[in-house]
Amino acid sequence: MPRSLAAFVAGRHTKYVVLVLWIGILAVAAPLSTQLFDAQQNDTESWLPGNAESTELLNRMAAASVDDRTVATIIVYERSSGLTPADLAKIGADAGRFGQVTTLPGEVAGPFPSDDKMAAQTIVPLDLGDDDNDSTAADVIDKLRDVAEADSAGMTVHITGPGGNAADLTEAFSGIDSTLLLATIGIVVVLLLLIYRSPTLWLFPVLAAGAALTSAQAVIYLLAEHAGLTVNFQSSGILTVLVFGAGTDYALLLVARYREELHRHEDRHAAMTEALHRSGPAIIASAATVAAGMLFMLFAETNSTKGLGPVAAVGVIVALFVMVTLLPALLVTVGRWVFWPVRPTYDPSSGVTPHRIWDRIGAAIARRPRVTALLTTLVLALVALPLLGLDAGGLSNAQSYRTEPDSIVGEEVLAKHFPAGSGVPLIVSARPGQAEQVRTAVAGTPGIEAKSVTPPEAQGEYSYLQATLTDAADSEAAFRTVERVRDAVHAVPGAQALVGGTTAVSLDLQRAAEHDRTLIIPLVLGVVFVILMLLLRAIVAPLLLMATVVLSFASALGISTVVFRAVLGHSHADTSFPLFVFVFLVALGIDYNIFLMTRVREEAERHGTRRGTLLALSATGGVITSAGLVLAGTFAVLLTLPVTTFFQMGFAVALGVLLDTLVVRSVLVVALNLDVGRHLWWPSRPGGRTDDEPAGLEAVPREASPAEA
Repeated sequence: MPRSLAAFVAGRHTKYVVLVLWIGILAVAAPLSTQLFDAQQNDTESWLPGNAESTELLNRMAAASVDDRTVATIIVYERSSGLTPADLAKIGADAGRFGQVTTLPGEVAGPFPSDDKMAAQTIVPLDLGDDDNDSTAADVIDKLRDVAEADSAGMTVHITGPGGNAADLTEAFSGIDSTLLLATIGIVVVLLLLIYRSPTLWLFPVLAAGAALTSAQAVIYLLAEHAGLTVNFQSSGILTVLVFGAGTDYALLLVARYREELHRHEDRHAAMTEALHRSGPAIIASAATVAAGMLFMLFAETNSTKGLGPVAAVGVIVALFVMVTLLPALLVTVGRWVFWPVRPTYDPSSGVTPHRIWDRIGAAIARRPRVTALLTTLVLALVALPLLGLDAGGLSNAQSYRTEPDSIVGEEVLAKHFPAGSGVPLIVSARPGQAEQVRTAVAGTPGIEAKSVTPPEAQGEYSYLQATLTDAADSEAAFRTVERVRDAVHAVPGAQALVGGTTAVSLDLQRAAEHDRTLIIPLVLGVVFVILMLLLRAIVAPLLLMATVVLSFASALGISTVVFRAVLGHSHADTSFPLFVFVFLVALGIDYNIFLMTRVREEAERHGTRRGTLLALSATGGVITSAGLVLAGTFAVLLTLPVTTFFQMGFAVALGVLLDTLVVRSVLVVALNLDVGRHLWWPSRPGGRTDDEPAGLEAVPREASPAEA
């Protein structure tokens, strides 16, 4: 960070200019940020791949004024001893009453008794409304449930199908923004109190993080309204966690360097200027790495992934600006008392108290750095092996929740008494002239209930028909059936046939996720390598750092795979899981290597790489470990949500951050530095000492090393 800019932010008089500017920004941003929830798009199209066949079908239906927001809501009745005549009479009467609950976009179908006479289902078409949040579905389904359960006389009633799933999903995400915000603030406050051991200092990073989140939400709202940015509950929730996690990390690094400089400068403004100037490159490089990695998600086919990239990038960039402008201005305004009860005093002749823990860790690694590096790599590689068994083909409806909502119980009842794909039909569209040929092709496809294929109905330029799968709609067998149906109907000349529906959507999401991983992961690795190369002015060091972060990512996924199977009982992961975890862990995990290696480079100029590494470890060990704990804690907040996708992501990212902080950066990177020595900086050569002396701290005056946080 240019010293002139740092001096302006921390200036005796100009700090007030910075504060006034931020007060003005927040006054404008606050009302805009509250509108972000209303700008969310949680409809099907906002999650789908833009060029997928199921998406093309939805667009075709919309163009023909076919209501693609109408979904089947299935009310299923069951009596294990068999439905009585009175039960059937009540179920038939309910079918008439459902139309009185609300205006329905179509006719109620049924009731349809099962062949074993133990269950019956009624299909109610439900319009999800135009608010993109499915609140309409949730309200109407509550009314449908009241009708179905009234005078049920011991029959069990469940509401399932796409409409029931939508209602349960709405309930699962009800209040997600406020829940995540409060939980994140709580974990950050607790951790900062433990880290700083000060009743006052924690408040300023939290205030700055809150200002960053408010400003980021305002910017994202404007982009959603005027630039077509897709925002949904997933990206909105991750934004909260990311801004508080990354922003607090930047605050910890800056405050640690500021405390250090207060020992060397009597004037706190000069101390903050030096702190900003010295720590700025690491903070800016860290934010640039995260933002660049996130922006590569714009190349994704999946709309939800494509939308998350800019949302996360904006959050990190805004957090960066807040932490290098507003936070420094606040800290120099309040003075040294903010560190009470341990206020840093000006005494440049006192030297620095050694950090015993990190000095001992460094000394232990220095005895046998190559052996340490090899053993650490071997252990991480071994725990990464279960990754080979990770199946990220997507979660079934039942696996999508950590509890068992009513729609999932209803699916199980349907599967027990009716064909597995009941209520979740395939939708096929074709030219009217070829519609009968297409219907014949669909009915003759293995995996389709032949008698379920409906006659084609013309709507605009195309005709539409539906077909029921013989396998569960979210099963691999059903996916293979969709592929066979597509092959069959695409072979009809001139039909221009498209196959969609819930199962086809899931299949298209799976394929798009595979494409996104193949494309985006190499791009993220490339941009992170370039940033590291520019920052460290070397090639060898970035290559080693990249290898360690990838190894950490693989280890985190390997351990996560075991936990998911042993704890959750799930052999599958969400389709977006590997990509999201990779981007977050590589972009965020490299932060701690950046924080360490920029300090190593600084110390290597005076003491050589080996001693510089140990000095840097001693100086930054405390603050980087604290930052890792805070970031892991914020992502761990996702574990509190009842949705499996968030649980999986939160667990894997939190675990990966801890591995990066406690193992990779503290042990593996230090060992590699000590082993490779000055060759680390090839093709450049930092000035100062050579590395001929033993890699220890004994010969280095402690006052030459910066103060620990």
